[in-house]
Amino acid sequence: MTRRRSNSNPNATRVRDSVAAALIDQQERHTMKIAVINFSGNVGKSTVAQHLLAPRLDNAAIIPIESINSDGTEAGTLRGSQFDELQDQLMTLENAVVDIGASNVEDFVGLMQSYDGSHKDFDLFIVPTVPAAKQQVDTIATLRALSELGVSASKIRVVLNMVDPKQDIARIFAKLFDFHARTSTFWLDRHAVIYQNPIFEKIKGFDKSIAEIKDDPRDYVALNAQALDTGAPENEKAYIRQMVALKRLASRVTTDLDAVFKVMVP
Repeated sequence: MTRRRSNSNPNATRVRDSVAAALIDQQERHTMKIAVINFSGNVGKSTVAQHLLAPRLDNAAIIPIESINSDGTEAGTLRGSQFDELQDQLMTLENAVVDIGASNVEDFVGLMQSYDGSHKDFDLFIVPTVPAAKQQVDTIATLRALSELGVSASKIRVVLNMVDPKQDIARIFAKLFDFHARTSTFWLDRHAVIYQNPIFEKIKGFDKSIAEIKDDPRDYVALNAQALDTGAPENEKAYIRQMVALKRLASRVTTDLDAVFKVMVP
């Protein structure tokens, strides 16, 4: 009787297992293009882009859309050529967060209308808002504009920002919740909330994200003691004290932002 040879190949099995593992890893990683947008200023778009979204996407590029030149002068309206450049750039990236400055939002939306289907370049439109009445009105206008472009409700997601933890969310965002109940043209979840935290003000001027500060391995408490012993310059000691406070705040707020990201990003 002829013995049947086994078709198993250890090398093929290893390759197959490696491919399967890579596919699982790719599915588990968040890979997407996100636009952070609101007609209103002062809603924390850059905070959301830099500290909530980009650190939780693998090697995400932050692309600011601003009408300010490098010399500080106004650059005027967002031009179609710039929009072309953005589309080209998005096609070369796995992950990107586009932070659209308030002075450019109307032009940006208008260009998306002209470039039919360009809104499909984005997996999500994140719309930050705050309790102030004007910002809520502007937020509703933004949500309407995105819906009229043909963006599906599941891709338009609101993050409630700068919220006092002592206040009732449904009450302070009553306009927004009422609009959602009447239209259901966007995603709204009362757990997608970024609460007030002094770190958001303290971190301004630092060229680091909250995640980078949290992961800084240096022991600033020990460095402070060393600076006192050695009589380090006052500006160095002040910086160390500032980093002690920032790292302590960053540890807690990172946990909160992790929870918000998990709720918001599918």
